[in-house]
Amino acid sequence: MKKNPYLIHILMILAFTLFLYGCNKKKAEEVDTENAEENARSTITLSEDALKIAGIKTDIVQLRTVSQRIKVVGEISFNQRKFVNITSRVSGRVEEVFAFPGDKVKEGQLLLSIYSPDFLSAQAEFIQAEERLKRVMKNNDEEERQNAKSLLDSARNKLILLNIREEELIELEKTHSIKFLLPIRAPFNGSIIESNVVTGDYIDTGTSLFKIADISTLWVNVNIYEKDLSSIKQGCKTLIRVSAFPNEEFKGKLTLLSDVVDKNTRTVKGRVEVMNKSGKLKPGMYAEVNLIFPSESKSLLIPEIAVQDLEGKKVVFLQSGNNSFSVKEIETGLKLDSFIEIVNGLKTGDIIATEGSFILKSELLKKTLERGSVDHFKDKQFFPQRSEGAWGRGFPMSGGCSAKRLRGACPHRESVMSQESNEG
Repeated sequence: MKKNPYLIHILMILAFTLFLYGCNKKKAEEVDTENAEENARSTITLSEDALKIAGIKTDIVQLRTVSQRIKVVGEISFNQRKFVNITSRVSGRVEEVFAFPGDKVKEGQLLLSIYSPDFLSAQAEFIQAEERLKRVMKNNDEEERQNAKSLLDSARNKLILLNIREEELIELEKTHSIKFLLPIRAPFNGSIIESNVVTGDYIDTGTSLFKIADISTLWVNVNIYEKDLSSIKQGCKTLIRVSAFPNEEFKGKLTLLSDVVDKNTRTVKGRVEVMNKSGKLKPGMYAEVNLIFPSESKSLLIPEIAVQDLEGKKVVFLQSGNNSFSVKEIETGLKLDSFIEIVNGLKTGDIIATEGSFILKSELLKKTLERGSVDHFKDKQFFPQRSEGAWGRGFPMSGGCSAKRLRGACPHRESVMSQESNEG
């Protein structure tokens, strides 16, 4: 029987096609298996009890109002409302100094004592006025009583002007015991910025004794350009940075916006008040100030605590099941307060871990080490890079084991042969 060459040719083409299909199918199964392994490696599953112990909390990714910023520069200065120059209200001699420049002082703390004849005579006058009032109270002369009360009030006010406290006046009224030294005390908690006296100095009324400042709140004097005035309003929030602490932001508030534009610089002076309980900010520092004002635009924002660093990449943990979280690489934008903008990687409605995300990161690293996949972790970083193969599926660039078996027909033949020759 004569063979039909066309039929043989068709059968050969069909066999070759089936052969290649089998190769591709085998390869696709291997890729799917590898993808499943990758997903398993990048997924953390915890029990209900473990989730509660770890304190894992979630949040829904959503659009939030984005606040705009205007960056200005400024200089930190003392809060003038909490800065005082203590001057002597009497003339006399400095008997003893108890505090010195740089010292931290408390309200009412004794700073120095002064021997002053003026202080002695003021106390004597108060005692005499108080005794006179007691005498005239026994009389029926109302006018004399009023005069005695006026003299006592005048003597009392004179001592109050010398910063004598109420309890000291009561003691003086009861005991009639005159104190020889006038105490000078701190008016509030703060630091001694400057002191111009030492023990033994003779001083006059008005002599500067101490300069004290409370630096728990400071001012930042800024210059705002005229073109930005339409966006800025007094009372807006601010974020302050200084070169000494480049990774920290200090929150403040714009408390003053001047009414006058500087004709030379075309700027308006502003004053920002900032809390400084840590004491890191110092008067005289230069500062970068971001003036924050609301905008009508919205952006994808998530809590900053949800973002973790994993091998140089920004990632979050996306909820993939009731108790499961998968690592997800993201691209971030601006940071504002406790939120951070998402440029790429998430969409509205995604559920991510917020509080406790660091524990999920730790569990992921622990899981990787337990599998003995340290090299895999370093190379792929949980984000495998794939390219499109000739058959429309994601194939690794180097070919696979099925290609080795089909050396003559598989499209990855050249790379496999090169790999085998290198191995040999």
